Amino acid sequence: MAARWHVDGELQDLARATGCVSDSRTMSRFGSDHAAKTLVVTDVRFMGDCAKILSPGKPVLMPDLDATCWLDLGYPPDAYATFCDVHPDRSVVVYACTSAAVKARADWMVTISCALAIAPQLKDQGQNVLWVPGGHLGRDIQKRTGADMQLWDGACIVHDEFKDLELDLVRLQHPDAQVLAHPASPRPVVTPADVVGSTSQLLKAVVDGSARVAPWPPTTASCPACDSWRRTRR
Repeated sequence: MAARWHVDGELQDLARATGCVSDSRTMSRFGSDHAAKTLVVTDVRFMGDCAKILSPGKPVLMPDLDATCWLDLGYPPDAYATFCDVHPDRSVVVYACTSAAVKARADWMVTISCALAIAPQLKDQGQNVLWVPGGHLGRDIQKRTGADMQLWDGACIVHDEFKDLELDLVRLQHPDAQVLAHPASPRPVVTPADVVGSTSQLLKAVVDGSARVAPWPPTTASCPACDSWRRTRR
């Protein structure tokens, strides 16, 4: 059994006892590396797709096939096909939060953990990128790598609800708190964060204490936490 960090705690406990609890990258690989003949994926449907793609010979079971992701739903395969047809000279790079139908036409499928490594490689090879489906994450990668990226401007409705005003108010109430952000969040929320990364990277930053606590509110016009993001890698 495999689960991601954001499912119910009881499911995480069960998955931890029988398999793994992790982020998209590790969870996707778990099934193909494990000796089990059947996989149970407790997550949204596209993660079941990923498990089946990497373990085609194993039955993949899911508690609920209607468990979907708004980011994936906002990027239907027919619109995706049209988007690719309009930009035929670009390498298609898709985020893991997409259906099997979308992944089938992609040149690359990436997670947070590897996207920042793959984009510079494509840039060095002279390849321009067609990125789908998350606009916030795509802009983050584009800004940090300088890659030429045509973005599908999709967004997760949950991440999109995070506002910089609310973040400012919380930090005023808790000035010593660390802010950890997922790069699929809007830029005004990501920019002042102390650590930006995948779920596993954020958890690692908390456990090993590598997340730097930035002063808040900033005492000068230049806030170090805003000027450079502290990312923790495996």
